[in-house]
Amino acid sequence: MIEILPLLQVATDATTSNPRGLMAVGAGLGAGLAVIGAGLGIGRIGGQAVEGMARQPEAAGRIQTAALILAALIEGAALFGVVIAFQIQGKI
Repeated sequence: MIEILPLLQVATDATTSNPRGLMAVGAGLGAGLAVIGAGLGIGRIGGQAVEGMARQPEAAGRIQTAALILAALIEGAALFGVVIAFQIQGKI
């Protein structure tokens, strides 16, 4: 298991010479959390959509359409989170 405390201590030590060090750590954590959240959300939508189609095959078209729209909305929110995280860092 990776110990995160030494990594954070190194990042904190780097901020004494470079004050943007913690912004880089924060941007990385923010972008990572946005992508993880989107992955979990899209996975849940996909699983529930397949389960719904298996239970009611006659409604498969409507379920698939709704699942694609919801997946696109979640992906847009994740992209927004990643862009904001990198703007905080100052890379964009």
